[in-house]
Amino acid sequence: MSKNMFFFLLTIAMVGWGASWVNVKVLSNYVNEYEMIFLRFGIASLSFIPILVFLKKSFKIDKKTLFLALMAAITNVAYMKYFFLGAKFGTAGLGGAFVTTLVPIITFILMAIFFGRKIGTKEVLALLLGAFGVMMILGVWTLGAEQVLTKYNLYFVLASMLWPILTIISSKATKVAPLVFIFYMYTITTILVAIFFIDFSFLQTISTKPKFIFNILCIAFAGTTFATSVYFVGIEKLGTNEVSSFIFLVPFFAIGLSAIFLDESIGLHVVVGTILTIIAVSMLNKVKFDIITFVKNRKRRD
Repeated sequence: MSKNMFFFLLTIAMVGWGASWVNVKVLSNYVNEYEMIFLRFGIASLSFIPILVFLKKSFKIDKKTLFLALMAAITNVAYMKYFFLGAKFGTAGLGGAFVTTLVPIITFILMAIFFGRKIGTKEVLALLLGAFGVMMILGVWTLGAEQVLTKYNLYFVLASMLWPILTIISSKATKVAPLVFIFYMYTITTILVAIFFIDFSFLQTISTKPKFIFNILCIAFAGTTFATSVYFVGIEKLGTNEVSSFIFLVPFFAIGLSAIFLDESIGLHVVVGTILTIIAVSMLNKVKFDIITFVKNRKRRD
């Protein structure tokens, strides 16, 4: 496959990730957070099987990696809960911009604290710019304190903090291919939610609702299976540096699709704040979203 074709597929994958905020907003009218998690990752884990077979990936997994998949799944459930609640009670476009841009900044900070990554003058300036951009997205200067400190903004903050933890846990799984680890994480996520949170009678009330079916299939296939597969295959084929830059498209797709399909009014401060935060992330881009490589190199040095 040509590089241009990969770039096209990566762009479509980012559309899928951006659209997931719209999908969740719509799905929140039909199901609760745990029912959405069960359906999304249940469908995704099943659809991963033929992909892994096609890519000739081994399903073999050791006990340590399986334990990491369990820890990642627990974190994933918590992340998806706040992802869902933030989109349900708040603005999907704002959530897509806020969470997507804040995650790499929090990830950088956590890596500096727990992995000894050095923070120089450039990084300090980038973090300050990122903080300014985040405050712009939230509209600190245009909204009152009560509007900024709403529960749905708290949900977005919690989601932004949980995703880097999930990523760092996943980075420890160096003995299996990333897609194989993700398959096990999705499968365990589905099982955990099914055991502890699901009353399966809800399936009887949604089976005949086309709008629901369309959105759950979109978030499961386009926003999960397809996007994740293309992203990680792209990393294997093209390298992290080229592929990771496509993530910057996600907040703009989330904002645009929310405006089109949900009639959300996205203020100029959200767009400007998103751009400033993306600039900050690009300044921090020694990380390159490649925590797995960083952890491997750290282990070699140790």
